[in-house]
Amino acid sequence: MSADVESPRPVDHSSDTATPVPAPERHPGRGRSSVTPKRAPVTPKDVGVLIGFLVIAFAVAALGTLSTIHNVDGWYAHAFKAAWNVPNWLFAPVWVVLYALMAIGAWMIWRRRIGVKPVTVALSLYIVQLILNSLWTPVFFGAYPGWGPAALWIAFAIIVLLDIAVAATIASFLPLSRVAGWMLVPYLLWILFASTLNWALAALNS
Repeated sequence: MSADVESPRPVDHSSDTATPVPAPERHPGRGRSSVTPKRAPVTPKDVGVLIGFLVIAFAVAALGTLSTIHNVDGWYAHAFKAAWNVPNWLFAPVWVVLYALMAIGAWMIWRRRIGVKPVTVALSLYIVQLILNSLWTPVFFGAYPGWGPAALWIAFAIIVLLDIAVAATIASFLPLSRVAGWMLVPYLLWILFASTLNWALAALNS
């Protein structure tokens, strides 16, 4: 008596196949792929630090105003100036915008404090340029009545150092946050323009 023997059925391994893992997001212009980190939500502490950055920046602005307000209608009004000099009323609104941008940019870098060393270097350069910024106006406007043209040349040396410091700050910001780095670019362009005005005043009034 013969028995019917069933042929073995092929084993389906399709269910054992692991679910494919999506490839990490590749950023254009970079040599290797990296995963974009999630942005941390803004906390009350973050808001407080932002206010601190803004207060420090505008404190520097206020220090400059104290030196300017008594001299802009004094010796500066009668000094020989560059042909490309801008009206006095334009300086205040431009500086308000620039100080706000630099403070917000520095705050954005502070929020990326996971990489401690790069952030520390970037914020240290930011502080250096802020100190140079705070020195320039008192020397340029405030010291001229006592020091004469020498004050303008010293101020010119300070603003050249400021140009370098701001450029270095931007270079340190960009790898951490492109937005924060670009927020300082208008500031750099403005002080480069101010450098030419300083040089012209020093040369024409020496």
